[in-house]
Amino acid sequence: MKARKRKKQPLEYSLLLTATLCLIAFGAIMVFSASSATSYLDDGNGSAEFLVRYLVFAAIGLVALHLMARNGVSIARRLGPALLAISFVLLLAVLIPGIGVEANGARRWIGAGPIQIQPSELAKLALILYTAHVLATRPKQIKDLKELASPLLVVIAVASILIIAQPDLGTALIALAAVTALLVVAGMQMRHLALLAGTGVFLITVVSIVSPYRRERLVSFLSPWSDAGDSGFQSVQAMIALGSGGLFGVGLGESVQKVFYLPEAHTDMILAVVGEELGLAGLTTVLVLFGIIAYAGLMAAKRAPDRYQKLLGAGIVSLILCQATLNFFAVLGMAPVTGVPLPFVSYGGSNLIVLLAGIGLLLNVATGKAATKRKSGPMGVVKDGKVKKSSAVKKRKKTASKSKGRNAAKNRHSGRGNRRARSSGTRRRRRSAG
Repeated sequence: MKARKRKKQPLEYSLLLTATLCLIAFGAIMVFSASSATSYLDDGNGSAEFLVRYLVFAAIGLVALHLMARNGVSIARRLGPALLAISFVLLLAVLIPGIGVEANGARRWIGAGPIQIQPSELAKLALILYTAHVLATRPKQIKDLKELASPLLVVIAVASILIIAQPDLGTALIALAAVTALLVVAGMQMRHLALLAGTGVFLITVVSIVSPYRRERLVSFLSPWSDAGDSGFQSVQAMIALGSGGLFGVGLGESVQKVFYLPEAHTDMILAVVGEELGLAGLTTVLVLFGIIAYAGLMAAKRAPDRYQKLLGAGIVSLILCQATLNFFAVLGMAPVTGVPLPFVSYGGSNLIVLLAGIGLLLNVATGKAATKRKSGPMGVVKDGKVKKSSAVKKRKKTASKSKGRNAAKNRHSGRGNRRARSSGTRRRRRSAG
């Protein structure tokens, strides 16, 4: 038997996969660089502790990516509502003392020891799947804010409240920004969009002012150097790291700030270590890789065969870019520090696995396959209301076509014979008449 030829994937597929793998490889290097010194000095467990965990999480995420890349869209359509329901249950469970694991003043995780999951990360992706489903199946509701409120806006509001209650304002902001981008893509009127955005900004501002620690972060963002030893410490150390890197950095592994100066150097502040060790060149490389994901993802969404896949692709790209943008801004001092990791590069198991699964969905969208239910009919397979003829039907049509061709040839031949007979009879009558 001849080996089946592997179908050539479109350019967007190759670009997405290449950029993602490059970011994972780069992330493994930077996680080891940012965590090795402090990990060894803190407890002596070995300098590669966080690297090993990162590689385990990346391996799990790549398995999810592979599965989603093969048939992810149909899985998302079937299991999207169930995933959203599971996310809500986990978001409620994490708030219960004794179930949720508390760290750094926040209760965001469920699990024990090294095996912990962050429900808010799963909720982000679930909201994108649900929003894409609602906007694709009920396209007319995007024009009416009241009709859109019941199936969609209420769900988004409840999910955001549960995430903020952990507290995790950064993840809630990312989810809301990605959903807003989906509403724009779906064609929401600007006056409705402005109303929702204005309401959201007002409520987030109130939440930030009312909470003491959020208010402190907001003040430190506006003037980090006024309290460089306390509330502004992390932002100031990140600026020092970036300023020390210059154009090409001080060298891989040579960062000074990562050793007890820069808090959370291997998670949400890993970009500052990149800037110090690899300089502007390293930061530009990271930006280019995210730019490739943005271009390839949006092109795949644009060329998708149906509305659901278009919205799904746009939503996942928005989710990744919103998170990357917020992390960049926080590290550069252009936004308050929110504890949001840099996608694919920072250490963080739940975030890495969920985003790699999202990339798998994007790869499935990029293949251009329509994930729909199939029903057999008398003429073959019915798909999206269109008949895809079976091999037996094609064979019958081919046989009928050949028979029709032979009959047509016979008719042409007999027609020529009749014309000849008529013309010869006409000539005989003329000669007899003459």
